[in-house]
Amino acid sequence: MKRSFAALCVFLLLASAAPAADDKPVKPSNKEKCPVCGMFVAKYPDWIGRITFKDGTMAFFDGAKDLFKYYFNLKKYRPGKTAADIQAIHVTEYYQLKDFNARQAFFVFGSDVYGPMGRELIPFAKEQDAKVFMKDHQGKKIVRFDEINPLVIEKLD
Repeated sequence: MKRSFAALCVFLLLASAAPAADDKPVKPSNKEKCPVCGMFVAKYPDWIGRITFKDGTMAFFDGAKDLFKYYFNLKKYRPGKTAADIQAIHVTEYYQLKDFNARQAFFVFGSDVYGPMGRELIPFAKEQDAKVFMKDHQGKKIVRFDEINPLVIEKLD
């Protein structure tokens, strides 16, 4: 009986620590604009990125490039917020067109595929998909979330 109760407590503790609604796809409204470029995000559903803050507020983007511009300059785009205030970061997977965790993505840099704002980081959930895409579309490099910095983004503009 004690083991069952202990197991139940551990299960409930782990379940409460799991991410909540931030892992569920959230679609922007037709009025939602990218805070970086001002474009209407819903017009580009295949490219949507999203940052969710711990207070439940969100910012939507028309591609990973603008998402990273925002992320690297929260002081400009979201005064009062820091990276510590971010609960989740999502991008749209290129082949599956599904919302997923950007920190787990494989991004192809320098391909011949353009997004709504021109040259773009193309996100993939699987490294093999990124490798195939890179070969098919003259990509220069596969980078992970933590390898992306403002200089990488600047090279896309």
